[in-house]
Amino acid sequence: MRTTVGIIGAGPAGLLLARLLRNAGIDAVVLESRDRSYVERRQRAGILEQGTADVLRAAGAGERMDREGLRHDGIELRFDRRRHRVDFPALTGGRSVTVYAQTEVCKDLITLQLRDGGPLLFEAEALAVEDAGTDAPRIRFRHEGREDVLECAYVVGCDGFWGVARKAIPTQLAQVFERTYPFGWLGILADVPPSHDELVYARHDRGFALLSMRSPAVSRLYLQVPDGTDAGAWSDEEIWDELERRFETDDDWRLERGPITQKSVTPMRSYVHEPMRHGRLFLAGDAAHIVPPTGAKGLNLAVGDVVTFARALTHQQETGSPELLDAYSATCLRRVWQAERFSYDMTALLHRAPAATAFENRLQLARLERIASSRAAETDLAEAYTGFPFGRAASDPLR
Repeated sequence: MRTTVGIIGAGPAGLLLARLLRNAGIDAVVLESRDRSYVERRQRAGILEQGTADVLRAAGAGERMDREGLRHDGIELRFDRRRHRVDFPALTGGRSVTVYAQTEVCKDLITLQLRDGGPLLFEAEALAVEDAGTDAPRIRFRHEGREDVLECAYVVGCDGFWGVARKAIPTQLAQVFERTYPFGWLGILADVPPSHDELVYARHDRGFALLSMRSPAVSRLYLQVPDGTDAGAWSDEEIWDELERRFETDDDWRLERGPITQKSVTPMRSYVHEPMRHGRLFLAGDAAHIVPPTGAKGLNLAVGDVVTFARALTHQQETGSPELLDAYSATCLRRVWQAERFSYDMTALLHRAPAATAFENRLQLARLERIASSRAAETDLAEAYTGFPFGRAASDPLR
């Protein structure tokens, strides 16, 4: 097989990249190790920045998102039994976020790819990226019981942290920056309408809590728990009781309970691999960087990566100049490190460290007080939460 761009991974990054390239008249093949049913069921984050939603619309993949997604114009911070709303449009010139699950983004993009895109091969396991440093990289993969080779002009690894793409970058050329946090999130899905119409981020002496949602009828909630916690060790009643404690306020707000349909624990870590490019191999999304979920940046960073690549390759095809492709890693990493900073700051602001001192606890409260009382501090949070710019107008599908 031969193509211009070989894409490893049919998550939202790989699928969106295939769509952007197709719209630019560039052929691509997507290889996905899992079957279609697994990809369309895989539960991940569901907060889309303004720029991500705009890109999906411009790429022709926003119709169902606009119909079923939930636009949110703010978040609520809770601390010391108080509530403070951060108004995004008022602070950012009209920007907002959209609650729309990653699984739904994948379903929409898969439908488009199978309808009018290039090949999308499920159960096609990428085994290795070969000759990445040359002008003719290859992806060796297994599909339908036999090994095959995809010859490419470019390879983009959207295959996550455990994928093969990053392994093709020589270790002597790489730098890795990481931090592992001593706590995780116990997350639940519950068949109950959300108890608030926007996300609630709660800082409590017992630990962090987050009230989110998947739809008007399904709530998604999280509790900070020690690293290594077994989700099954918590009963449903214990989870609801602890959520009530951490969301408590001095007014008459109440947390609605309902049947819990899913429990899981998400570890917390920060990770960046530099560079994000080697020869004709480009890394995107979790293959290159991971953020703690506090800032809702993971999916949005992956979108920024593939938009940057698609724009750069289109520029090269139209002008013959490799300038933007050569700058890919540096361009992406500027945005990545801002998102890492924001995610780290939000995590440090809202979580209680196991060995936190009384001094550190009071500093957390002072920082939250500053956000609640200073428009400048509040604006900084709102601008980062709604998204760092991709660099072009929203009407441009390669924004």
